[in-house]
Amino acid sequence: MKTSYNLSSNAEKKKPPAPITHITEAPNVDDHIKKEIPTSYFQSIIHLFKGNIGPGLFAMGFAFMHGGLVLAPILTVLIALISIHCQHMLINSSVKMKELRNSEKYPDFAETIEQCFETGPKATQKLARTMKGLVNLFICVTQLGFCCIYFVFISTNIKQILLAYEINLDVHYVMLITFIPIWLSSMITNLKYLTPVSFIANICMICGLSITMYYGLKDGLPDVAERKLFTSPMELALYFGTAIFAFEGIALVLPLKNAMANPNNFDRPMGVLNVGMFFVTLMFMAAGMVGYIKWGDDVAGSLTLNLGDTIGAQIVKVMVSMGVLFGYPLQFHIAIQIMLPSVIETFKCYEHTLAANLTFRSVMVIVTLGIAELVPNLGLFISLIGSLCSTALALVFPPIIELIVKRDISSICSRYSMYLKNAIILILAMAGFVAGTYESLSEIIKEFSSKEPEMPTTPAEWT
Repeated sequence: MKTSYNLSSNAEKKKPPAPITHITEAPNVDDHIKKEIPTSYFQSIIHLFKGNIGPGLFAMGFAFMHGGLVLAPILTVLIALISIHCQHMLINSSVKMKELRNSEKYPDFAETIEQCFETGPKATQKLARTMKGLVNLFICVTQLGFCCIYFVFISTNIKQILLAYEINLDVHYVMLITFIPIWLSSMITNLKYLTPVSFIANICMICGLSITMYYGLKDGLPDVAERKLFTSPMELALYFGTAIFAFEGIALVLPLKNAMANPNNFDRPMGVLNVGMFFVTLMFMAAGMVGYIKWGDDVAGSLTLNLGDTIGAQIVKVMVSMGVLFGYPLQFHIAIQIMLPSVIETFKCYEHTLAANLTFRSVMVIVTLGIAELVPNLGLFISLIGSLCSTALALVFPPIIELIVKRDISSICSRYSMYLKNAIILILAMAGFVAGTYESLSEIIKEFSSKEPEMPTTPAEWT
């Protein structure tokens, strides 16, 4: 692996530093802030938790309805384990690339992909720059897509709350009102200072789920025999379309690790990643099991819709809306971190990086608001795109780069075990892509005639 890299640098000493400088120069603006203000173990868990807990949490009852009470819990745990393993594969590859190049910092997601492809055979070396650009594009589309959907989700929730008190305000005006707190929270440029915002978001989401669980359990649960234990392959596709995208926080992994005072605490056995994702999985399991057992085939795309017009339902909607609102800055931060270096380089504003950062953030918040305001049925189209982008990021790129990095394993048994494991993950990724695309296209065909953004009722609209 070192041979191909050393040959290129010996052939022409001045050319390799050019792309490497280009890769690392601009992000140093943010890296400088990170080194001054690192995050702790607890702060990183807060961010990881928030990055994985969103509106999709309340869609798990719908997912379990299509998965059945036997397969859905098993598959949810399996998907969680595979997703966490893929995140560890990405981290391990990043560490290996850092060691191979004697870098001072760990490469980010796109840089890791690029460097892994560069150290591979000639066929992958030619694709290195393309893969880096593709990963950055997928991350930005996914993260900014979340941000656009958050505008729609928050606004439709607030509109429903206002309607309960006979206040009829157009959803587009509600979006304009929500713009102010979203814009203000998005001006926080450092993950450490973003911790209180993510903490508030987590508290709101946990309170919202707790109230929902209270309403689901207070009168007892129906007999499990009344619920489906198994479902058809077509329904399982709908389950996959929801569940596989519930664990899509892989874009957060390397930024969170790199921002820590002690990055090794992120991926150790009892580190941030394993502990945080354990509790995330528990919450998804609780929402799915209680939601489906309680409401059966009447379970809605969001459990909040099963609470009716009770005071509890209104409180849950307020809590979840606040949780999503305060989750916007974290999703937004990941995309900005990728795009900002190019903006600074393009406009040559090296002496005014903070002003450039704040200005660019303001522009991008306005862009996400504009998309949310102008595109009807936005959730369905973003879900369709996300079924490709999210699956590729979470389940396709990690096994591919491991196959490249570990292709020279001496043990034949270990090598073929790795081939088999990664083949299974890639098959699951294809299943997720097909299921997500099928679900999104079905909903687009069914609901394309809608003229006003409505409260999402299926998981395709939550992701």
